[in-house]
Amino acid sequence: MVRGWVRRSLWDVVPRDHRESDAALRRRQLVTVAVVLLGAVLLGVSLRIEPGSTWFYPATLALAALWTVGAFAAGPLHLGRIRRGDALVRPVLAPLLVGLGLAAVFVAGGLVVREIDWLDRQVRSVVDFADQGSVPLLVVVTLVNGIAEELFFRGAAYAALPRHPVTWTSIAYVLATLATGNVMLAFAAIVLGVVVGLERRASGGILGPVITHCSWSLTMLFALPALFG
Repeated sequence: MVRGWVRRSLWDVVPRDHRESDAALRRRQLVTVAVVLLGAVLLGVSLRIEPGSTWFYPATLALAALWTVGAFAAGPLHLGRIRRGDALVRPVLAPLLVGLGLAAVFVAGGLVVREIDWLDRQVRSVVDFADQGSVPLLVVVTLVNGIAEELFFRGAAYAALPRHPVTWTSIAYVLATLATGNVMLAFAAIVLGVVVGLERRASGGILGPVITHCSWSLTMLFALPALFG
């Protein structure tokens, strides 16, 4: 039962027709490249702001706005469906459980990471934002950025890549995250990027990746300060 559920969520590709003209694909590719480069710069700036600074929120929301505008400017987006029995349904519960399960794996890994000094420092540099920031605002920023990143990376960028989109969107996501200079954020981006990329591949849309990303991010927002506080 669990194996079948995992296959439907992450592996079995449902039928769909999202074909675009050559001109539309080229336009999507050009927009995608431009937005990735701008996003890497903004992401690096936002996470180099001192924890507790009020500039953190405008900077991260500006980044979310860039991802969102870029996603819709590149071309049409699709919500996607997964198979449930003989029917195709919107993915909601399955990606929620995937996100929570992924967060549990990261929490278990955090118990090991905090015993390694230089990795512990990398994580604490991110946790400082949660410790010194406004919790309601951090929740809003976390949700808005999670949605925006998936709109762009698993929406626009994925559709811009005719070959190996899971691999290349994961690499693009990691490269953008590396602009922060934080190794642990980049590692998280690798794992999360592959998982939501597989969800995108299976469902043909962004709804599953959005739900998984947001449930994972919110769980980590509250779990990391407890582990590294």
